[in-house]
Amino acid sequence: MATTRVIGLDIGTTCVRAAELEFGRGGPGGKTVPTLVRLDQVPLPLGAVREGEVAQPAQVSGALRQLWQQGKFDSRDVVIGVGNQRVVVRELELPWMPLPQLKESLPFQVQELLPMSADEALLDYYPTGEIDGPQGRMVQGMLVAAQRDTVNANVLAVEGAGLRPRMVDLNAFALVRALARADLADRVVAFVDIGASITTVVISDRGVPRLARSLASGGHNVTQAIASTMGIAGAEAEGLKRQIGVGYTVAPELAAAAEVVNSMAQTLIEAIRNTFVYFGANHSSGIEAVVVTGGGAHLPGLGQYLSSASRLPVSLGDPFAGLKVAKSFPRDQLNGAESLVALAVGLAYGAAA
Repeated sequence: MATTRVIGLDIGTTCVRAAELEFGRGGPGGKTVPTLVRLDQVPLPLGAVREGEVAQPAQVSGALRQLWQQGKFDSRDVVIGVGNQRVVVRELELPWMPLPQLKESLPFQVQELLPMSADEALLDYYPTGEIDGPQGRMVQGMLVAAQRDTVNANVLAVEGAGLRPRMVDLNAFALVRALARADLADRVVAFVDIGASITTVVISDRGVPRLARSLASGGHNVTQAIASTMGIAGAEAEGLKRQIGVGYTVAPELAAAAEVVNSMAQTLIEAIRNTFVYFGANHSSGIEAVVVTGGGAHLPGLGQYLSSASRLPVSLGDPFAGLKVAKSFPRDQLNGAESLVALAVGLAYGAAA
């Protein structure tokens, strides 16, 4: 049986992660359950990636070279992701035409909808359905508009490591591909990836993304605030954050730090909840469940806080639920940390798009 291998590369704020999936006959779009062959990560120096965008290409390229040497990945071809507040995603209906022609026409059809010049943007369209309306046959879908320089910065860092980016995917879509499996593929689910400085919210209706937002806040912002308030180093502040959690009673000497954690968590949760409210006001289907991933999702008490604020059940995402794991892969090393690698796994799935 012919097989295809695809490597998804997640460039985060604190580390780079890559996941290599092996697909059977039919490739990523086939029916064979894919196999996780390799997965590895390398930390990044603080400031190398800021707000979801590569700020120090040489530092990121160096980390990627180390990742490839350490992880022994089979290929240098990769699928990379983008997702920050300089990437606009919105639902849009357009007159029907073959998809290649529709994508070519985007600069002329969407200029007035963009907060940037079409010349400065990379445009894509993700079709989700078709309707026959008063103006004839229409395509329903998601318009993606990314500032050209934010994408180029990531691409150049990848190429600087000797890797070949074969596709640039949206992180929000990658989350859906990685996690909308089994019963979640038949429900309306909000997937929330809480990274170090970017939180991605994407709402999927039976496996089809209907809304995507990037929020400029994450776990590292909480750590920085604790460090500033308490006058301590970042590593100590990170440990303190994990010790305190959200909504727990703490010793008097930790009260100031706890107030910082609770305040920043409340602000983030409120932004997430407002995204849910916006979706509910504009769609007939209500959200049935919330699935959280990313390092920030492991802050003690955060899931319960989000569940209480949204009045929805919240669970940790597991991208391995729809995968086989190669016998050579040390699966036990990831126990409890599965949600950290959802983006890398989902980007590998993106080759099917």
